[in-house]
Amino acid sequence: MFMKILVPVKRVVDYNVKVRVKPDQSDVDIANVKMSMNPFDEIAIEEATRLKEAGIATEIVAVSCGAAQSQDVIRTAMAIGADRGIHVLCDQPLEPLAVAKLLKAIAQKESAQLVIMGKQAIDDDANQTGQMLAALWNVPQATFASRLVVEGNQIRVTREIDGGLETLSMGLPAVVTTDLRLNEPRYVTLPNIMKAKKKLIEQSTPTDWGVDITSRHKLLKVEDPPSRKAGVRVPDVAALVDKLRNEAKVI
Repeated sequence: MFMKILVPVKRVVDYNVKVRVKPDQSDVDIANVKMSMNPFDEIAIEEATRLKEAGIATEIVAVSCGAAQSQDVIRTAMAIGADRGIHVLCDQPLEPLAVAKLLKAIAQKESAQLVIMGKQAIDDDANQTGQMLAALWNVPQATFASRLVVEGNQIRVTREIDGGLETLSMGLPAVVTTDLRLNEPRYVTLPNIMKAKKKLIEQSTPTDWGVDITSRHKLLKVEDPPSRKAGVRVPDVAALVDKLRNEAKVI
C-alpha cells in the first residue's frame, strides 16, 4: 500500500524560554530568543517516522508556513525522518484558518493519505488548525491522539477524554492531531542533521496555492499574566476550611 503522510511543523519560541512582552505591549519579543520546532509537531513527525520504519508509510512530507527561518524546523523534521519539505514563504503572521487552507491545497496536490499534526502550537495555543483542515478537506478527524494504529485503509485512534479513553476508527484520507502521550520523540543525531541538509525543500508562496492570507483579527494588546500571590501555611484543617469559605469563597 502506498501511503504518503503530510506533517505540518511550526517554528515557535523554545518551550524552555520565558517569553517577554514588548514594552509597548504590541506583541511578544522574539529578538535574540531561541526558536525551535513546536513540541506537538515534533511528536507528529516522530509518529510518522515510526509508521515509515514499520513499512506502513512510504513517504513523509514536512510542511511549514512562515518566514525564511522556518526552513530550520523543516530541516529538523528531515533529520528525524521526513523525506522532503515544502516551505510556504510568508513574512506576516498567519491565522489558523489561513494555515488550514494552505494545508488543504498542499494535501490535495500531494494526494496525501494521512495528515499528522500537533494538536496546538505553544505560541498561540489556538488548537484550531487541525479541525479546520479536516472540515475544509471534508475528511474524518481524530484529535488529541494518544495511540495510532493503521489497519489497511483504516486507522484506529485512541484519544483521552474526561471519562477515560475513546477509540475511533475511520477511513483514509484523514487528519490526526497528536497529544503528549502518543510517543517520545527521538534525539536528533549529527549524521542525520548532515543528511537533512541534502534533502529537497520546495519553496512557494500563499499566492502560488491560491490562498488569501488576509488577517481577520487585529491584535490589540499583549499582557503578562497576573502574578500569583504567595501561598499561606495554615495550622490545621479547620483554619483551611475557614479560609476556603470566608476568603476564597469556594465552599
